Amino acid sequence: MSFERKLEQVTARHRELAELMAMGNLSGEEFTRLSKEYADLDPVVEAINAFKAAKDEKAELDELLADKDIDKDMHDMAEDELLQAKKRLPTLEKKIQFALLPKDEADKKNAILEIRAGTGGDEAALFAGDLFAMYRNYASQHGWKFEIMEASESDIGGYKEVFVNISGKDVFARLKYESGVHRVQRVPKTESGGRIHTSAATVAVMPEAEDVDIDINENDLRIDVFRASGPGGQSVNTTDSAVRITHIPTGIVVSQQNEKSQHKNKAKGMTILRARIYEAERQKLADERAATRKDQVGSGDRSERIRTYNFPQGRVTDHRINLTLHKLDKVLTGEALDELIDSLTAEDQADKLAELTW
Repeated sequence: MSFERKLEQVTARHRELAELMAMGNLSGEEFTRLSKEYADLDPVVEAINAFKAAKDEKAELDELLADKDIDKDMHDMAEDELLQAKKRLPTLEKKIQFALLPKDEADKKNAILEIRAGTGGDEAALFAGDLFAMYRNYASQHGWKFEIMEASESDIGGYKEVFVNISGKDVFARLKYESGVHRVQRVPKTESGGRIHTSAATVAVMPEAEDVDIDINENDLRIDVFRASGPGGQSVNTTDSAVRITHIPTGIVVSQQNEKSQHKNKAKGMTILRARIYEAERQKLADERAATRKDQVGSGDRSERIRTYNFPQGRVTDHRINLTLHKLDKVLTGEALDELIDSLTAEDQADKLAELTW
């Protein structure tokens, strides 16, 4: 299909939706569905109209400049306007192409952030704590809500593992590229010899799934209650308030003990469970698509080493796009994290554009 034909299809569908909604005989559910589709197409049609207007202007100016009787002042003005129109066309075309890229329905969702200390013992737990602080600061800078759901702290600080619910505008769209293995190179606080060590932490970012996204059969769950223990359960360890939920078909297990109430622990556990099942399904589809792609910037594979934080050199390198920023301190405060995320987003969009055929 040609690019022009695709534009015709989009504008025709936009008109059709307007006519259908104006008829007044739709059910509430159907009207809502069509209204959403219409609203999603609005910015695309606006860009298409601007593109067509620029093309029409260029054609008129070409015709004007072909007139041998045109005076010099008019000729010079037309040439200048033609140059501007030619500059606008590629920009407008690219804008339309980006608008037509397949949408990830999860982008608008809130996210469940999971950080686990990997290889490196206590130093890995401290690094997991650094990543936790980075995302907490980043969330604050974007006006997002950041709520700890479950945490297991290490003896010297940091986290063995921590789960966080992050809610706000476009949370998953911004954080989805953070999934993977994050590696740190530095002299550990626990090292007296001053040698540089390499440690790692694993980050998983999952879209928060709603009941409509994932239908979990109660018969597929095994729920065990037990006495809470450790830092998260010291105030509630006299009752069986902790909850362990096992989803039998997938084998996914979630434990919660931070809350004093068994009911609250179960509710938080179900939120994490739904997110993990939903993400597993999304990952399966992503793997199928990525099988034909060389690049997997947006794959979210948590086993892939994605980034290195080098303290001696004050740099951060994202290995997926070979981007290095010499501003480690600003990345760890969340201030420069957008530079990495914006570059990852642009790379992913470029890959998807390359796959499109018109």
